[in-house]
Amino acid sequence: MNVSFTKISRNEKIGRIPVSTTSFASCPNSCPLKNNGCYAEIGPISWHWKKVTEGTRGESWESFCNKISELKDGQFWRHNQAGDLVGDGDNIDQNALRNLIAANYNKKGFTYTHYDPLFNQNAEIIKEANDNGFTINLSANNLKEVDVYVALNIGPVVTILPKDAAKVTKTAHGNTVVLCPATYNDKITCKSCQLCQKQRKTIVGFPAHGLKSTTAEKVFYS
Repeated sequence: MNVSFTKISRNEKIGRIPVSTTSFASCPNSCPLKNNGCYAEIGPISWHWKKVTEGTRGESWESFCNKISELKDGQFWRHNQAGDLVGDGDNIDQNALRNLIAANYNKKGFTYTHYDPLFNQNAEIIKEANDNGFTINLSANNLKEVDVYVALNIGPVVTILPKDAAKVTKTAHGNTVVLCPATYNDKITCKSCQLCQKQRKTIVGFPAHGLKSTTAEKVFYS
């Protein structure tokens, strides 16, 4: 598994913070956007991701974790602008994730995962990360799945939304979904918002976007 670490992101939506990119092989089989509308498969980010996947950019997991451990205390950073957690496609690699949890000590790292939390021991290690300072957002595909993931009580939840979603939506079980502020306000970035790094009850929604937005939107309605 190859990982690229960028100390200062040039991604306008993320802001000037440290960010990583992990090989395409990290993407789990449970992700319906895999080869099917993922925003990272098109445009400049896809060119970078391809080089990381091919091994012409990036480094080993051990080297990457060492760099995270060297960040200053309190540093806000995003793991995986593209890619997912290290795993075999179905199971999250617990040892690899524990290495990252340790490296993130006293830092403010966060990420998202489409690994199925209902499969084997994935929920256990996701909860362990969230309990120990490394925020993993469970990525739901629709509002019904939001309710299932919230009930697990192992970490914060985000979800895909249709392109025309309202700023605030309620699920069938009364959970509140708010649009990611950066999706409708150009002045807001991950760096200035930091909502996805917080342990929270509110669900963050991401409207289908990018050149494959229509394909991604179908995932919500499927």
